[in-house]
Amino acid sequence: MAADSSFDIVSKIDRQEVDNALNQAAREIATRYDFKNTGASIEWSGEYGVEVTANADERALAVLDVFKDKLIKRGISLKALDAAEPRQSGKEVKLSSTLTNGISQEQAKKLSKLIRDDGPKGVKVQIQGEELRVSSKKRDDLQDVIALVKDADLDFAVQFVNYR
Repeated sequence: MAADSSFDIVSKIDRQEVDNALNQAAREIATRYDFKNTGASIEWSGEYGVEVTANADERALAVLDVFKDKLIKRGISLKALDAAEPRQSGKEVKLSSTLTNGISQEQAKKLSKLIRDDGPKGVKVQIQGEELRVSSKKRDDLQDVIALVKDADLDFAVQFVNYR
């Protein structure tokens, strides 16, 4: 009897790629003419936080757009970026963003229900911490599950790893 084939569904960001995107955005902001004398900057704020500073709401949002553009070019989904509204902080405007990493229990339950309801029969889904293990006897069923999850309109980024 053949062993089950499986793969994991995860939601992880490559911290190094995000760091590269942030550094590229900071360099572009420092050299672009429309950001001169606006006090615009972007920097890390903790492990998965990004802080944007500027002298006006529009400038802060423009800096965030530059950062989003760099994330897209580096292959990071914008669903992983959770940006807040700009807030006044003295004479400056600050905008905080966080990068989500991992699948919450609520999101995992929603995803496993989707796979159980709409996926092929005989597919098993297990929640393992911040990831889901999907297994089946047929590899074609796993391919169908990957297509189903990719087509689903999820509010978080997913990747497929450990395909065996």
